[in-house]
Amino acid sequence: MASDDGSIQAELAFSRDEENRAVVDLVLEANVSVTCQRCLQAMPLAISVSNRLGIVWTDEQARHLPRQLDPLIAPEEGCDLWYLVEEELILALPPFSYHDTEDCKQILSDFSGPAADETQGEKQPNPFDVLAQLKKGD
Repeated sequence: MASDDGSIQAELAFSRDEENRAVVDLVLEANVSVTCQRCLQAMPLAISVSNRLGIVWTDEQARHLPRQLDPLIAPEEGCDLWYLVEEELILALPPFSYHDTEDCKQILSDFSGPAADETQGEKQPNPFDVLAQLKKGD
């Protein structure tokens, strides 16, 4: 993350499915700031997550959940819902974030100095001129 700025809206709905399993339907919408991997500047990113989790208490119960349900292993003392939201957001982040190519070119050109055609008017000294002086005449 590029900064702590942003907003998160989370909706969790607890119910039972058709086989009487405890489930939680999770819907997250977030607007965060991440770092562009091309120009290393902050960029906004909108994240949307929708997932259905089967609530279980052991790893053995988690292994028996159907494929469409991700397990949420809840210890006896309860489940930290903020941790659950945080983990789902981390999993939803893309591995790499980039601005549009044109935006990055503009940002990078600000760092690189004047363009090559702007410096053509000035004659730059040739670093090999010193070697030409050392060369013996024919």
